[in-house]
Amino acid sequence: MQIENLKQHIDAIIQKTDTIENKLQEICNYLEAAISYYDWVGFYFKNGDKDELKLAQYTGEPTDHIIIPFGKGICGQVAVSNQNFVVQDVSEQENYISCGWKVKSEIVIPIFVNGENIGQIDIDSHTANIFTKNDEDLLEFTCLKVAKIL
Repeated sequence: MQIENLKQHIDAIIQKTDTIENKLQEICNYLEAAISYYDWVGFYFKNGDKDELKLAQYTGEPTDHIIIPFGKGICGQVAVSNQNFVVQDVSEQENYISCGWKVKSEIVIPIFVNGENIGQIDIDSHTANIFTKNDEDLLEFTCLKVAKIL
C-alpha cells in the first residue's frame, strides 16, 4: 500500500468542485478499486436526531443494513465509543451484524465535525487478519478530509 499516493488521490477528490454526495461516492469507488482487499466501502451518518446510523454512499454488494441502531454491530459500537474499531476476524465478535458470508474482517473509523461523531467510514474485507496501521492511517486521513466538506 502506497499510503501517500492514496492520500493524494483522496485529497484530489475532496478538492474537486462537485457535490458532497458525488465526492463521497468517488471516495468509495476509488478505495475499493485501489486496495485489493477492500471489498465493500461505505459511509454511514447519524440519522437526524435518532440514535441510529443511516447508510449513505457505498460501493460493493448491496446491503440490508440501511439503518443501524447505536450500539449494534461494529458501526453501531463506533457511534457510541467514538473510537476506531478494527475487527480482524468477524467470527470472533459477538456484537457483529453479518453483511454476508464472505466478510471476514471489518474496519470502522469515525468522522468528527466540531468534536461530534457524525458518521463513519466502514470497510469490509473478504480476507481475515488483513488490516494494518496503514489502513487506519489512510482512513483517519480520509475521515478528516471528509469532515471538512460536511
